[in-house]
Amino acid sequence: MFQSKSTQPLINKKTLLFSLISVFLCGMGFSIIMPVVPFLVAPYVSNASEQALMVTLLTSVYALCVFFAAPGLGALSDRFGRRPVLLICFIGSAIGYFVFGLGGALWVLFLGRVIEGITGGSISTLFAFFADITPQEQRTKYFGWVSAAAGAGAALGPAFGGLLAHFGYAVPFFFGAAITLLNFMFGYFYMPESLQEEHRLKRIPLVRLNPFSQLLNILTIKNLSRLLVAAFLIWVPNGSLQAVMTQFTIDSFSWKPALIGMMFSIMGIQDILSQAFVMPKLLLKLTDKQIAILGMIAEIIGYALIAASSIFTLAPLLVIGMFVFGFGDSIFGPAFNGMVSKSASASEQGRIQGGSQAIQSLARIIGPIIGGQIYTTLGHAAPAVMGVILITVAIFVLYQRTRPAI
Repeated sequence: MFQSKSTQPLINKKTLLFSLISVFLCGMGFSIIMPVVPFLVAPYVSNASEQALMVTLLTSVYALCVFFAAPGLGALSDRFGRRPVLLICFIGSAIGYFVFGLGGALWVLFLGRVIEGITGGSISTLFAFFADITPQEQRTKYFGWVSAAAGAGAALGPAFGGLLAHFGYAVPFFFGAAITLLNFMFGYFYMPESLQEEHRLKRIPLVRLNPFSQLLNILTIKNLSRLLVAAFLIWVPNGSLQAVMTQFTIDSFSWKPALIGMMFSIMGIQDILSQAFVMPKLLLKLTDKQIAILGMIAEIIGYALIAASSIFTLAPLLVIGMFVFGFGDSIFGPAFNGMVSKSASASEQGRIQGGSQAIQSLARIIGPIIGGQIYTTLGHAAPAVMGVILITVAIFVLYQRTRPAI
């Protein structure tokens, strides 16, 4: 279905359409809850500092579960195919959203995040799905399409979430559950299996299910280790920013859910614009490595503007900073995923993407915890300043590694 006689992969348009719609719905389901999490936590805490801490811990718990689950889900998709793993992930995410929306106590909120996190490997499996159906030399371009689809979902999600919050802070979670169930139904009826039998693993060694062994294993792959280290340094402050941003806008500018939702939509809109108008031109002139570094520089500038918005209490600086940061994030992601996918064979895509997801999750465990602590102790600008420092280091790590190899 996906191979021509010349062994060059042919892209099935219906499969590509399903994949993009699925990524769009995943992006929308995840982002629709962003503007309201602090408001759901508020009844169970006594002050703003405790509220910020609980929000970051909820983010870290989700990432912790993804960290332990993603490598196993990647291995299972290499053995049994992408389709069954994705369908299970969609169901789990829907249940997680629903439980979080029910609330009633802090432990229920944490339970919802745990359930969603355990099945949070859908993104890494979707990346493996895309790697199955796309030619290697065009993979960065198609990962850009994935980023645009996710960006479109992420652009609509927060705006819908902010508007739905007028009917109750739990409503966006129930809507997120409904979207994810829609994704499941769409996949059940229209998603083909992308991993051919001859490319599947014959068995899954137990070591493949251990996230720590998986991390050590993929870090030994040539051209990949320092690439992942650089990405880790980027994902730590990104995870911190994502966790504290809603609280940041509440504390710094007294924003309400609808306005917070519009702010989060900036990054999604940036993804769409970047993939439609910028990435095609960049791919003609720059390598994946050069695009990734350009994105990292833009993120540094974005973080600096976000920090300045807090220091000078100027909301326009935050909006500009989010636009610049969103641009950097939108071009770094496809370039990074392209480099990662090109480092492995067809039968190893699930392992590589699962391992990459595990490292990202590890960063998103650490990032929110550090971000929450320095946010409450060093000031609201501290997480963004951390981003400037760590991504500067990451540029040197990525450049030194990829100069001779990629």
